[in-house]
Amino acid sequence: MKVNFEELIPQITEFLKSEAKTETVIGTQFQLGEFSCVPVIRLGMGFGSGGGEGEAPNKQGHGEGAGAGGGIGIEPIGFLVARTDQISFIATRYASGLSAAFEKVPDLIEKYMEQQKRA
Repeated sequence: MKVNFEELIPQITEFLKSEAKTETVIGTQFQLGEFSCVPVIRLGMGFGSGGGEGEAPNKQGHGEGAGAGGGIGIEPIGFLVARTDQISFIATRYASGLSAAFEKVPDLIEKYMEQQKRA
């Protein structure tokens, strides 16, 4: 049986795109009092494939082989939390680094919205 990797890999990728969403991993947006909370995940995936064929040294046989592999990693990293016009990121693991970057999200959104109004 011959496997067409050029067709198989896009099909697997489409399946993972439809399944590897925040909603299927840790849930959907929810309300906690006056706070709107949106779960955030980190997703990584990789694929590899290979194949080959050849003749036996004594010309009495022919061989073919192929293989493929893939992996996916999904990790909840925190929540975007909104209250009125303020947005914050609450990390589930780290107190600095990535969460510090997400602290700037409200300012970036505000600047983006101002640019869109001007355009």
